[in-house]
Amino acid sequence: MTSNQSPAALAEEIREASAADAAELLQDMPPEQQQQVLAVLPPDQALAIASHLGGPPAAVGEGPVELEYMGQVGSGESHTVEELLVAPAGVLGPETTVAGALDYLVQANTTATITYIYVAGAEGRLLGTVAMRDLLLGRPGQRLAEIMTPEPFAFTRDTLLPEAIQQALRRRHRIYPAVDEEGRLLGLVYGWQLFERMASELSLQTGSMVGLSREERVGTGIWSAFRMRHPWLQVNLLTAFAAAFVVGIFEETITQIVALAVFLPVLAGQSGNTGCQALAITLRGMTVGEIAEIPVSRLLRKEMALGAMNGFVVGCVAAIAMWAYASMSGADNPLVLGLVILVAMVGACVGSGIFGVMVPLTLRRFGADPATASSIFLTTFTDILGMGLMLFLATALLL
Repeated sequence: MTSNQSPAALAEEIREASAADAAELLQDMPPEQQQQVLAVLPPDQALAIASHLGGPPAAVGEGPVELEYMGQVGSGESHTVEELLVAPAGVLGPETTVAGALDYLVQANTTATITYIYVAGAEGRLLGTVAMRDLLLGRPGQRLAEIMTPEPFAFTRDTLLPEAIQQALRRRHRIYPAVDEEGRLLGLVYGWQLFERMASELSLQTGSMVGLSREERVGTGIWSAFRMRHPWLQVNLLTAFAAAFVVGIFEETITQIVALAVFLPVLAGQSGNTGCQALAITLRGMTVGEIAEIPVSRLLRKEMALGAMNGFVVGCVAAIAMWAYASMSGADNPLVLGLVILVAMVGACVGSGIFGVMVPLTLRRFGADPATASSIFLTTFTDILGMGLMLFLATALLL
């Protein structure tokens, strides 16, 4: 077969060949010539051959049908389903009969990848889908247009991955079609790809929260890892100075009531953990798209309530411990010191819950990665709030 032959002559040569063999013969031809040859063939045969072509569009059938076979896309907008698209398989015209569709499946080499028959009309617009069960139960002479599910759910090329993941969690389909603005079928997105992306994103968040670069891996070289980690450690140092400054303001209080110094790390640790819990659930919600459905005010109320409840229970235990320690060390007003710890613990845990929600949302508002070093900022805010509140209350009530 040569490229100098007419489209009709080329089509005649491949008319009796299998779809896979015909596609192999056409694969090296220019896209325009492929389209001309397929336009001469019967629609069903042309579509079957086109499903084996990994390259450009093929015009087939009445009117003609054009499908943008994209293969594995990497040039689309970042973080959209376009980067996950694979070429569609199992695409047939609405006038194809059930018998013709079954014959197509028998002849196709990609049967293992076909979950649905995608019914495409003029210019490749997605009209409906046909499940294998409906295909097997249909009468041989029925057209696919009669048994298809019209207007099926489909992603658009610019559907954001968090939104796509949320839809996948709801629908639990194995595969999803993607269309352009005109409804033309562009490709398919496998559900496992979306869940894999979600798992990867969640696993990367753990490192990002403490300033670890998403590019760093176990095998990353020492100097590369140093360059990626160290800048955030400098940021952490600066924020630690801010917390130390707050403590320094109450230096006289700590000098007179030494017991307070013993409980500073206790308060900081508990409020920090509470904030990290709120931060983790917020980041997870942002990754899977749940944040879009829940008002921020509702999430804040929930975390504030949880902070108050956890802070009160933990604060009671800490207050008893402070009372016992102050009594044994001979400090004045052990009961008041216990009350200071209780109130400070509740306030710090409520505040850390607020920070756990607002830090990633604020980072996203300013165009930054919500997970990047979020725990560094969170720890600073909770330390300043918790230790500052405890020392202020002690100063106001005891000095």
